[in-house]
Amino acid sequence: MNTRVSIFSFSARRIRLGGLVLTSLLLSFSSSLPAQTVNQILAKVFVARGGLAKMRSIKSERVAGTISFGSEASGPFAVELKRPLKMHMTLSVQNQTMVRVFDGTQGWANNPFAGKVNPDSMIDEDLKNISEEADFDGPLVDYVRKGNKVELLGKDKVEDKDVWRVRLTTKNGDVRYYLFDVQAFLLLKWEGKRRAEGKEFPVESYFRDYRDVDGLKFSFQIDSGSSAINLTQKLVIDKIELNVLIPDSEFTKPAAPDAPAPSASAP
Repeated sequence: MNTRVSIFSFSARRIRLGGLVLTSLLLSFSSSLPAQTVNQILAKVFVARGGLAKMRSIKSERVAGTISFGSEASGPFAVELKRPLKMHMTLSVQNQTMVRVFDGTQGWANNPFAGKVNPDSMIDEDLKNISEEADFDGPLVDYVRKGNKVELLGKDKVEDKDVWRVRLTTKNGDVRYYLFDVQAFLLLKWEGKRRAEGKEFPVESYFRDYRDVDGLKFSFQIDSGSSAINLTQKLVIDKIELNVLIPDSEFTKPAAPDAPAPSASAP
């Protein structure tokens, strides 16, 4: 991934966020090892977050913070999530605002960074990404019911910490890796690929600054990029609200922006 490309031509990989943000936000085993051992590790992961019962009791989330792309640009973002699989995201950078919306079936997005001002219906590739982002439980919760497969690959290292490396294969065949602290069982790193405009790009995300929000643990800083030495996107979360009232109207097709008023000097 060429991370020095202009922010306006990099919309598919960085500004658009796609799976990267929500996935970062919300990331929140058939192997040679015994299945029960694998399930015990997952169980500890869920307990570390706050427990499955608490996770399933959350009906909506609102997340707000700042996203920066190296030294190139930064701005505020906000994400609203509601069961089942509804999402509304806004991102403002350099006086331009992107909106991505998913109602559980259909999705819409504008992309002013690529000259697309009006909200257009999402293509299949984008719908696949946003439907995964809207699942704020994550793909490891109820993975069998969701058609996913998981595998414990053993221990690894993330910076100076020992981690369990878990491979997830989605029902669509996509492969991701989750690396959990062997002591705290919190997610420290995510590895995978994202498809945009018909191409695949490697992505690594590092999860830091875990805090408690109403009994659930969330990472409040997520650094992402194509490799550990090329982390060009940073999410700093300011506030997370759980079980907030979000009207369903938030997840309908966004209105087109108002046309600019004609100049008073126009003939």
